[in-house]
Amino acid sequence: MTIRVFLVDDQPLLRQGFSMILGAQEDMEVVGEASDGAQALVDIARAAPDVVLMDVRMPGMNGIDATRAIATNWPDVRVIILTTFDLDEYAFEGLRAGASGFLLKNAQTDEFVRAVRAVSRGDAVIAPSTTRRLLESYAGAFTALRPSRVQDDAIAELTARERDVFDQVAAGLSNGEISTCLTLSEATVKTHVARILRKLGLRDRVQVVIYAYESGLARPR
Repeated sequence: MTIRVFLVDDQPLLRQGFSMILGAQEDMEVVGEASDGAQALVDIARAAPDVVLMDVRMPGMNGIDATRAIATNWPDVRVIILTTFDLDEYAFEGLRAGASGFLLKNAQTDEFVRAVRAVSRGDAVIAPSTTRRLLESYAGAFTALRPSRVQDDAIAELTARERDVFDQVAAGLSNGEISTCLTLSEATVKTHVARILRKLGLRDRVQVVIYAYESGLARPR
């Protein structure tokens, strides 16, 4: 299967570089590019990509607003936010808007390639430990939030074992770590994670962590 990738960045040289890296992969095809969020939304409807690499700071519509629009209108399209600085506020807002992860622009070539493949499979780009660190940095943003009735009802749909797995995902553990912690096989953990995503209407485990913090079900340790 060929992974269809769309590039959004206001710097032509960066788009050209990403295009060369990804276009050289046998399982990837760059199907379009745009210099801002508004143009991306128009062209994505035509290009039908699987994965979008999205810059944040662009003239016109920024990458956060564009990511939110993509998550709403094309929920099967995965977005990777590209940031210049580690843990900047744009990475966090991008994840809240529906991105499946973020990468630094100075990441190594193999990191970009692995990230695109991982996101296309429905996984998150960010390592769980990095996700936890990111959320801890912005924990203050959640102090005034409390679970909504909708969130309460959704959580109540989880079985006791699914809730155990949910808590571990929210704590930033990988499937392997959850497997050890709960004495389950990794395949069973993966099945539970898939059911949790479906019941809560979430895209990936990054969104599980954000959901848990925003609803008050998890707090930084």
